[in-house]
Parts: sequence; structure tokens; C-alpha cells
Amino acid sequence: MMDDLRRFAMMLTRDPVLRDDLVQETVLRALEKRDLLHDPEGLRSWLFQIMRRRLIDMHRSNRAREDREDASQWIGPDYHPAQQDLQVRLNQIRAAFSHLPLDQRRALQLVAIDGLSCRDAADHEGVALGTLLSRLARARQRLRDFEDTPPRTETVKGFHS
Repeated sequence: MMDDLRRFAMMLTRDPVLRDDLVQETVLRALEKRDLLHDPEGLRSWLFQIMRRRLIDMHRSNRAREDREDASQWIGPDYHPAQQDLQVRLNQIRAAFSHLPLDQRRALQLVAIDGLSCRDAADHEGVALGTLLSRLARARQRLRDFEDTPPRTETVKGFHS
């Protein structure tokens, strides 16, 4: 009976990989529903009927998956988080930045915001490169510590040096 199922599946699918999947699905479904076979003489036609239905189910499932994937392409770009939340968080980060010690704030501003190299920023501030790097590292660490804390609704408190 397996050769008949494989030939019929190949006729339906024209794809050897899909054929094997379909035969496996058909045999599995037949075993699960074997108590529904009332006439053993009609086993072959019963299996072919199961196979046709499984193929239809597989096509429907694939079409539904493709439709979901197509629809999901439109979801991403249209979603924007609430601007109020972003504005509040930006204000909190600004407050945290403004509470950095002046030397750390200047180092971070020159390198991260103004785009100067560390060497140029050190020359601009009139300090050794190691000193600027140390200030920059401490400023970044303080802001990372701030980022690791959950957002609060009030302005940053207790973020003094």
C-alpha cells in the first residue's frame, strides 16, 4: 500500500520532499483515526481520501502562514512608542547628564556629542589623555548606572555627585 500512497502523493504534489511528508502525514492520520475505518475493503480509497484532505490542509496552513507573514510586514513601521514616554525618559537622561560633575560632563560632551577624538578633547581641556579617559569612563559608568535603574515619573533625584 505504501507504493500506491507514494505514487498518488507524487501525482498530487510533483515534489519528492512534499510527497514524503504527505505520505507520512497520511499514515499518521490513518493510524490515529483507524477506529473510523468501518470497511477494511475500502482501505485504499480511505487512505487516498485522507491524503487529499491532508494536502488541502497543508496548503491552507501554508497560505495562512504566508498571509500572516505578509501582514506582519505592515505592523512594524507603523508602530511608534508613545512620544510622551520618550520625552519623559529624554528629560530624565538630560537631568542625569546635567548632574554629572563638570569635568565628566565636559569630557563626555566633547567626545560623545561634539565628536572630538579623545586626544583632541584632552588637548582642548588641557589635561593628559589618561585623565580625560578616566573622566569619560566615570561619566559613562554613571549614565549606565542611571540607565539600569527603572524609569521614574519624577525628575532624577539623588543623582548628585
